[in-house]
Amino acid sequence: MMKFIADFHIHSHFSIATSSRLVPEWLDYWARLKGVTVVGTGDFTHPGWLQELKEKLEPAEPGLFRLRERFRKGELTAFPRALERTVRFMLTGEISSIYKKNGRVRKVHSLLFAPDWGTVEKLQRELKALKGNITSDGRPILRIDSRELLKLALDVSGGSIFFVPAHIWTPWFSVLGGKSGFDSIEECFEDLSPYIYAVETGLSSDPPMNRMCRFLDRYTLISNSDAHSPEKIGREANLFEAELSYGSIVKAIQEGTSSRFPGTLEFFPQEGKYHFDGHRKCAIRLHPDEAIRLGGICPTCGKPLTIGVLNRVLQLKDVKEGNGGELRHPFHTLIPIREIMAEILRTGPEAKKVDEFHSHLLKELGPELPILIDAPIDEIRRAGGDELAEGVSRMRRG
Repeated sequence: MMKFIADFHIHSHFSIATSSRLVPEWLDYWARLKGVTVVGTGDFTHPGWLQELKEKLEPAEPGLFRLRERFRKGELTAFPRALERTVRFMLTGEISSIYKKNGRVRKVHSLLFAPDWGTVEKLQRELKALKGNITSDGRPILRIDSRELLKLALDVSGGSIFFVPAHIWTPWFSVLGGKSGFDSIEECFEDLSPYIYAVETGLSSDPPMNRMCRFLDRYTLISNSDAHSPEKIGREANLFEAELSYGSIVKAIQEGTSSRFPGTLEFFPQEGKYHFDGHRKCAIRLHPDEAIRLGGICPTCGKPLTIGVLNRVLQLKDVKEGNGGELRHPFHTLIPIREIMAEILRTGPEAKKVDEFHSHLLKELGPELPILIDAPIDEIRRAGGDELAEGVSRMRRG
């Protein structure tokens, strides 16, 4: 058994609106700097990405892969503690399903985990046989019912593909989203619902919000970055105390015991762009109470507001707000360390001064996430100064 951090939901440079640096060597580099041990490959349905992964990764523990040594970024020599770390890749991919069910158009995203190349290739062949276009985008858009996608994944893999509804509250593309989702997991997946063991909460919600809905109590709540650039890896992630293998990781999520799945690392949900109701074009962002008072209409242009995550949770909740259901796992709510540094230096997170501060701290203390989670405050003060120590301390207190 070992303790480690995992982030399963990312994208590749084959996905629309993503960084060209989303390649295995930079994913390995940033996973080391962040302190993420297991990182998803993302986009495994795309043939070009799968070919690149095969070229640059080699087998490690069962169901996991490592970057081939010749592709490792030389810049890591500046961070000795990062070089010492283990980084493994797990084959993952996101699929967008758009279809009509129960009289409404549904748009649902799903996250799939696979144990080996052969399983992914079988899935690719089956999706192409259904006339699915898996080459236009790393996250393909397929006209397939979510239940049928789950059945297909289970059938082609003999049950070894692990299937998770992605960012379940996102308004436009999720299983419970206000614009095109359902009112329960069972309404979406019907008789195959028992094969759903976990749900991904998304950046705009946190565990206490989800536990306001008791129908989610049977699911392990997982969190991932959905990174569209390698620097965003680990902004949300999962904690494990398990063997480093595909089977052990999946079993830890399925069982959901705190001894093997000790919790998650979370964004402050208010920072998520879909937390409140709003209208992006008019820069309107409203608490649900205010949106209800306005009749769900944008006060600037008169068009309907997008119903955000908090409002949707309140619509489906079955316990009193603040009372919540069973909170099965602890969680840490984090602010990216570069944002704390930017506040201290009164500049933007991408400024050169922040680069220098960030590099200095990582050389002194090691990867980012362990610094934010549990590094002694006195060590942070020694390496980064009083203001950084105070900022991290306040963040840990919420």
